[in-house]
Amino acid sequence: MKACVFAIRALLVVLVMFVCGGSGLAQACFTADDMDATTRSGLIAAANRYFDMVARGDTASIKQNSIPTVANDFAGIEGTIKENQANLSGAHATAKPPFLLKAEGTAPLPKAEFLCGVFDAQGQTKNSAEFVIPNMPPGTYGVVTLDVPSQTSAYTVSFVLQQQGADWKVAGYFPRAAAINGHDSNWFITQARTYKSKGQTHNAWLYYVQGRELAMPVPFMYTQVTDKLYEEAQAVKPSDFPHDGNTTDLTAVGSKTYKLTAIFPLTVGQDFDLVVRYQTADVSNTGATFQENMNVMRALLTKFPELRDAFAGVVVRAVEPSGKDYGSMMPMKDIK
Repeated sequence: MKACVFAIRALLVVLVMFVCGGSGLAQACFTADDMDATTRSGLIAAANRYFDMVARGDTASIKQNSIPTVANDFAGIEGTIKENQANLSGAHATAKPPFLLKAEGTAPLPKAEFLCGVFDAQGQTKNSAEFVIPNMPPGTYGVVTLDVPSQTSAYTVSFVLQQQGADWKVAGYFPRAAAINGHDSNWFITQARTYKSKGQTHNAWLYYVQGRELAMPVPFMYTQVTDKLYEEAQAVKPSDFPHDGNTTDLTAVGSKTYKLTAIFPLTVGQDFDLVVRYQTADVSNTGATFQENMNVMRALLTKFPELRDAFAGVVVRAVEPSGKDYGSMMPMKDIK
């Protein structure tokens, strides 16, 4: 855990905003209960207003109400709004209690860390949160997450808002599925524990990864729930899977060895699939690369046959040093 967390644990119970957000430090965080009513209601009202815009696909209004750095490089957010509009259109959003983050200084913080609310000897409590945001410019920010049930699934939509004068402007937009094919975080964690009880630790790890992902409305926010899931998952973290930038070797028929760089779950349409990335020198010969991808699929399932029970298919992507890649996807039943 972070050094500040150790300080909190040593003191048993303290307000994190006091320990980590004091006058001598660069970051401060306020929960909804800590901030004044005007700020709290202003954040929620702004998030609801911007949700209505994205649900209508009104990208022009979102761009107009974004901070300059976002408005000047808007293609990514615009594409995300259009991609998710069908899921959000006509849905009713309910805001969760917001957070207020204050980053001081005159230059972007390489790694801004905000510890929000009350921590105890075990770490986070029910209503606390930790935010870790790289390269964060100084300013006052709000993070508001809205629950958005729909006819087909459940979603969360989160906005990072930056205070500009009397207004809250869009600094980030994060729509995320809260369930996959009707299965929420709790379902995936239950499956992970079942796989663990069977000794299928690779399946357990991958399902823990997905379950924790569904519990995180934004990728830089950590809560008591996600911290506990992280600790639980470490007990089954496989040493023969690539992690944290490290590669692992996979030997196929004929003794050819492939350098795997990533293995992770992914939803493809209605299927829950497994994605594998590996290093290759060149993908220009797509016919030959397809055969290599198939070799990786077969070798992976030979080494880890338990994966057949947990995923509908496998996606293998060969990646050049330049970053260019070539992918192949096969249903699990067709990989012989």
